[in-house]
Parts: sequence; structure tokens; C-alpha cells
Amino acid sequence: MEGWGRYPRYYSEVLEGGGPESLPQMVTSAEGLIARGNGRSYGDASLGEQATLMCRGLSRMRAFDASTRLLTVEGGTLLADILHAFIPRGYFPPVVPGTKFVTVGGMIASDVHGKNHHRDGGFGACVTELKLVTARGKTLTCSRSENAALFEATIGGMGLTGVIVEATFALKPIESGWIRQNTIVANTLAEALTALTASDATTYSVAWIDCLARGATLGRSLIFTGEHATRQEVEAEKAADTLYPPLKPAKLALPIDFPAFALNRMSVSAFNQAYFTAGARKAGKPALVHWNPYFFPLDGIGDWNRLYGSRGFLQHQCVVPDANALAVLGEIIERFASSGRGSFLAVLKKLGSGSGLMSFPFPGYTLALDLPATPDVFPLLGEIDKMVVEAGGRLYLAKDARQSRRTFEAGYPHLAAFRELRQSIGADIRFNSRLSTRLGI
Repeated sequence: MEGWGRYPRYYSEVLEGGGPESLPQMVTSAEGLIARGNGRSYGDASLGEQATLMCRGLSRMRAFDASTRLLTVEGGTLLADILHAFIPRGYFPPVVPGTKFVTVGGMIASDVHGKNHHRDGGFGACVTELKLVTARGKTLTCSRSENAALFEATIGGMGLTGVIVEATFALKPIESGWIRQNTIVANTLAEALTALTASDATTYSVAWIDCLARGATLGRSLIFTGEHATRQEVEAEKAADTLYPPLKPAKLALPIDFPAFALNRMSVSAFNQAYFTAGARKAGKPALVHWNPYFFPLDGIGDWNRLYGSRGFLQHQCVVPDANALAVLGEIIERFASSGRGSFLAVLKKLGSGSGLMSFPFPGYTLALDLPATPDVFPLLGEIDKMVVEAGGRLYLAKDARQSRRTFEAGYPHLAAFRELRQSIGADIRFNSRLSTRLGI
């Protein structure tokens, strides 16, 4: 088995989960078990140490109350299905990550963050209640007032407290399926950080970084801010012929793995230059953008993880405090650029506080970079990990495939409390992923 990054690969017994009523017996019959949604965590978080419980069968939407906007779904429900069902009805999820092909259970377990984290927090902050199958086979209702400690540990807990079988959260009302996007050009990393800070009042903001630019243009970026477009804005725009535009299928899919030489310094540099130039032309010209490419640009390329070939790839995503962001992130980008290893995707966002015991976000800036999983990449990432830790930062577990225990333990101050809770409910024996074993969680 493998995660989305296709590295590492391990053997794990596969258990096909059924409905909520069958899960308690399945859970208590195995050890070294982890639940798996749609397999979009990048590394080894959804690979069971001994067995992997497939949860896509938990895919029903159970209830929706229009008066409160509360939606209850099973844990294996795809975000894509929620978007398809509710955008035409004038509702949007409170937080979405960079792909819609994730399950709600996975979103909670990873406490995913979106382009609005600086304002609205992570997905876990929007969850009002969840149902969890524990190590002893009991299904517990958890919320901020009932089994509160378990609720807090499950948000961002990477599936290590139990199996999320159901969750309730509130959708947000929207007047259209369009995003009013504005593009800002930043010629340096300092300008990019300043632009993101200046966009604090904007609902959505994200920066694409040219990770190969060096010298005076180190960290040059395009910042994309966005708001849900109003009915009036859409009706005034001739190009938008419907309030809720249909979702078109991906125009491009990769049927085979790319050869190892395809993504190199020259090809990535050429792409970055073309992308930056095209984006700069749109600066200062607000435009209506379909919700899908704004929130999920890579979903437009089917099986895009094949870009890195059969060897797979690593995503390094860190967060560092505001005070250290310019110096540390600048040094990280410089090291990548000088090494000649171009990242096909380099994303910078501003984060607020996390809501779970083991949530990744805290107030600061997060940088995500993709790299081919070649042997020479690991020493470089080890050096960067050290810089992140010294700056008071940490790495995102949902993207991790190789950080050391020392790096992990330095970054998560509530780890001892999380371990203690796992032991108290028997989850330390029942629920174990390759990630939890590697990091000693």
C-alpha cells in the first residue's frame, strides 16, 4: 500500500469496512489497525501497521437542517460529493483543503486547513459533533461538551483515537458558485508575506511561489485572494451565464508515470516563468473564477501524482511563527533553489490557531514544497527540519513520510497528553499506522 505521494510503500492487510453497525466488531478483531478514507494523505499516515480498514463504504449523507445549516454525514463521505450536492443549493463547506477527493473523516483526523485558516481556523473548529468507534468497540458521541477530551484529541489525531463514523458541521450560505479573485504580484518573499498580512480581512488567500527564483527575486509570488461572488456580481458579469456553473470533468489525466528526467530544473523553471508572467498580467484585475480551479487547481489533472514517476514524491510542509517567517522561509527557499531541485508546486499561506490537541496549524506561515523521493533529497530535508525546529515550527503529519522522532517531538508540545489519552482508552495497542510507529506516537 501507499499514500498519495507513492512513498513509502508497505504491506498491510486490507479490511473492507461496511456500515457503522459492522465496524465495532471489525475494530476489536484486529490490532495495529488504522482507518483509511480515500488515501489522499501523502505519506504513511493511512497505512496500517498490521491492517488497514477501508472506510469509503461509510458514504451516506444522513441529515441536513436548512434552519441551522447543520449537515450530518458518515465519515467516508467524499468532500466532492458534498460540493456536488450543496453548491447548487447555495451552500459551501466552512473549510476545504487543496483537493476535494478527501473524506470527512480524513479531514477531521488531519484537521485540514484551507485558504481561510487565518480567519476561520481549520475544519475541526467547524465540527460540532462526531461519533467514534473506540478501541474497545464502543461508539461514542464526542463534542465540546460530551467526551470533550476525546473530541479534542480526535481533531488532528491522525486516526489514532478511533474510527470516525459520523460527523456534523455547519455549511456556509453562498449566493453563487463563483469566486471573485484578485491577483497580487509580489517580487520578493518579504512582499509576499506583507501581502498575505494585508489580506487578513479577506476570506481566502494563498500564494504560489516561484521556488527557483534567486537573488533579488527570491520568493517572488502570486497571491490569490478570493470572496464568494454575490448574485449581483455574477449577473453583472457577462462571462458568467449561470449562478452555479456545472463542474466539468478533468481536461487532462496522466495514464502513465512520467519518466524521472521530466521534472528537472529547466522544465520547472520554464513552467514557473510562464506561470508567473501569465499571472502578473491579471494583477489588479478582479475576475470571476469557477470554484473548482480556485480551490482545487490540481484536481484538474487526473492522477497528477504520476508527474514524479514511479519513485514517488515527498511533500515538505512546515509552519513557522510570524516573527521568524521571513528569515527561515527565505533560507528554505534559497536552499531548494541553490540545490537545483525545483518544486512543481510551492504554496505559502497564513495560518491561525489549531483546534485539536495535535493540530498542525498555529499562528504563522506555512510553506509546502513537492520533491521527488530520491536518496539525495533526504539530507537536504533533514537540514531544513532542523531550521524549522530551531525557529519554533513543526511539520504537517498528513504530508509527512520521513521526519525523525526528534523533529516531531520538538514540534508538538501536547504529545505527552495525547500519548496518555491513547493509553487510557487502549488506542495505543489497537490503532497504529506506519506513521505512528515511525514517530513513536
